[in-house]
Amino acid sequence: MLGPSGSGKSTLGHCVNGLVPAVFPGAITGSLFIGGENARDLDIFSISKKVGTVLQDTDGQFVGQSAGEDIAFALENDCVSPGEMRRRVKEAADLVRFDESLSRSPAELSGGQKQRVSLAGVLVDDVEILLFDEPLANLDPAAGREAIDIIDRLNREQGKTVIIIEHRLEDVLYRRVDRIILLDAGRIAADLPPRLMLAAPLLREAGIREPLYITALRRAGIEIHGNPESVETISFDAERLRAWASAAAKRPETEGKTPGGTAPLLEIRSLFFDYAEAENETGGGTDERRRALSGVDFTVARGSITALAGKNGAGKSTLAGVIAGFYRPARGAVFFEGADLAPLSIRERAEKIGFVMQNPNHMISFPRIYDEAALGLRSRGIGEREVTERVYDAFKICGLYPYRNWPVSALSYGMKKRLTIASILVLGPRLVILDEPTAGQDLRHYREIMEFLRALQRGRDLTLLLITHDMHVMLEYADNAVVLADGKLIAAAPPEEILTDDGIIEKARLKRTSLYDLAVRAGETGSRDFVIACIRAERENAGREEP
Repeated sequence: MLGPSGSGKSTLGHCVNGLVPAVFPGAITGSLFIGGENARDLDIFSISKKVGTVLQDTDGQFVGQSAGEDIAFALENDCVSPGEMRRRVKEAADLVRFDESLSRSPAELSGGQKQRVSLAGVLVDDVEILLFDEPLANLDPAAGREAIDIIDRLNREQGKTVIIIEHRLEDVLYRRVDRIILLDAGRIAADLPPRLMLAAPLLREAGIREPLYITALRRAGIEIHGNPESVETISFDAERLRAWASAAAKRPETEGKTPGGTAPLLEIRSLFFDYAEAENETGGGTDERRRALSGVDFTVARGSITALAGKNGAGKSTLAGVIAGFYRPARGAVFFEGADLAPLSIRERAEKIGFVMQNPNHMISFPRIYDEAALGLRSRGIGEREVTERVYDAFKICGLYPYRNWPVSALSYGMKKRLTIASILVLGPRLVILDEPTAGQDLRHYREIMEFLRALQRGRDLTLLLITHDMHVMLEYADNAVVLADGKLIAAAPPEEILTDDGIIEKARLKRTSLYDLAVRAGETGSRDFVIACIRAERENAGREEP
């Protein structure tokens, strides 16, 4: 199920899993049947035995102190015997290929591992329908492929009916999909097999990102033949595509990236950081440590946009935490405008560096969204009139102005994400670190947020460091990319060089862009230049069209 933010995807999902009307009451007309039974005749407990839901925010779904306890939660409520419970928990963990110890705390797991535990906790009840709410939003590309592999296998081997609510259509189409339902303004705009949906312009018109290879062919004015579900099955005029790419590469770029100067704003020098694994018996220290960063060394130029990429658990968020002052490095240093940040407190660093966390629930303090966005300005003693103007400006850009007086509890996960970005942007820092800024966003809001950030970068001497799993963000907006793997720096180069290097892609569990695959299909030997040409055309058109 696809659709722009606010189109009704989550509400429809809540109808299917019983949260509407059990948790979200309202006026309901029409009928909903689950397994031939009218949902009006079923309570939410009965529906939960038929429909299992895996949330986008897996942290919000955990109830146990360990992975095994969390998987067993439904069985404990059903008073299943301990022996039977252990057997079924093990079976569910094996189904999702969770190979870690079941005694591990959820806090110790990567995003992909957390998702597997959540899915196993649903499968212990042997539900008929699996409902996934944006399962790929917080996963690295390789973990996303693994998640789709698991979902596909459960469909084929276990006969599960699967409903996936997701913006990242190209990643979902990595495996077979029977149909795509497109929602818009609370109505079904289209219900088609993928082949027909991708051949029509419906997705782009609704503000949904098409697969990159389809967009490239449309930009080139090339008619699409064959099955457009993948690069391998599509047919096109390869000679015409090569000619278009060659002309695009030679054309002066008018809407492209605007790299900052060569002067460094942020310098990371030989940085090491270790997490404490276990407290010793006296409580006076630690017995074991896990190295999260090992000799990381790179520079961020003033006024640039840098992407920080790598698999889940590579050390990206830890590095951002060290820069912001949340953690003290074991060795090494962080310099800002040539000065060591070590003597500065978190509050003092916040005057220079803004940090937008990946999970918006970890940042929100107030029940009303206006008060949340105004918090930083009010704490600085800024007058209420200016507070209102700056908050409203940020809300308009982030698509939140119509909801300015709403309670935070009424916002979707994606809307909460936009709220936390707005709350930082109103403060005017010199460097902004954004952890997955576009996760869970439709194409329109993705464009609005990224174009706004780029406008700030250009007009206000702002430097951006984007922690992202979105390869399109890297290609389209980042001047440079820094790639981590297992806490070590493995690459620092322009994104188009990184995403056409199979060695880096494999080591960092990134994803080779479908533009690269399209170049290979077209017989284009200069795949890097081809990718640059396609992304340049996308940037040039982005500012002239309404998604």
